[in-house]
Amino acid sequence: MRLLLAIAPEQFRDEELETPKRVFEEAGIDVDIASTIAGTCTGMLGATAEATMTFDDVDPDNYDGIVVVGGAGSQDHLWGSERLLALVRSFFEQGKVVAAICLAPVVLARAGILAGRQTTVYQSPAAVAEMKKAGANLLSIPVVADMQVVTANGPHAAAQFADTVISKLEC
Repeated sequence: MRLLLAIAPEQFRDEELETPKRVFEEAGIDVDIASTIAGTCTGMLGATAEATMTFDDVDPDNYDGIVVVGGAGSQDHLWGSERLLALVRSFFEQGKVVAAICLAPVVLARAGILAGRQTTVYQSPAAVAEMKKAGANLLSIPVVADMQVVTANGPHAAAQFADTVISKLEC
């Protein structure tokens, strides 16, 4: 099993990358990190992570799912990334796991895969507006799984989010 972790080049939420990455690796799942740029990316709380590739370099056929990490940077760098939106659609259309946490579920909304689905998101006005515009059914709970789509509403849900992604990979 292999997952692609998509992060913003700056201002990703540290725990939303570090906790799921650790849980995935402990479960024997390989992970690769991609961003809008290759190289060192920085978190909101000072963590760093190496993006080994850009979104343009990703071949969805090499992965069992995609996990989009939140944080303030996701709004600035990921919501409008046409390549990331195309990747999300590709993973979804292939029936693979598509997951996002905090502000990042907006990427799934903008990719057009949330209409009629149960979801959650960090409750910022901009994120809620984007989710509603996409036709998502928003729930006020930490983690929501609807078929192969998993969403979570913030860093406190990171461990449960990771466990839920793993349970969907095992389906």
